[in-house]
Amino acid sequence: MNTNYARSWQQSSPQQAPKKDKKVAVKVKKQGWVTKGEKVIYSIFSVALIAISIFIVSFSSSTDALNRELQTLEKTAQSLELKNEALQFEKKELSRPERIIEVAKKNGLKIQDAEVKQAHAFNN
Repeated sequence: MNTNYARSWQQSSPQQAPKKDKKVAVKVKKQGWVTKGEKVIYSIFSVALIAISIFIVSFSSSTDALNRELQTLEKTAQSLELKNEALQFEKKELSRPERIIEVAKKNGLKIQDAEVKQAHAFNN
């Protein structure tokens, strides 16, 4: 009789309807293998790497330009040195006493038993 009473009570009570299991769909988020913090670190590192590489390339190009300019200046200095040496040799050739006497005779100057000596310029 107890069981009948329990069944009747269960059916008559409107508050306690039989509970059905609710199935809730659970959404599972796929986690990537790189976290947000790691992405930030990687992006900062890559920006720094790009900035450093740009600095290195610009520095090497400016160094190369300076080296090229230095080489052209050295070539110019070397050619001027050669030209100066040639002019020094020509100066020595033109200042020979024999040549001076010859030019003097061509222009009608008379030399009276004097020795022609080469004059040197003194730097004071």
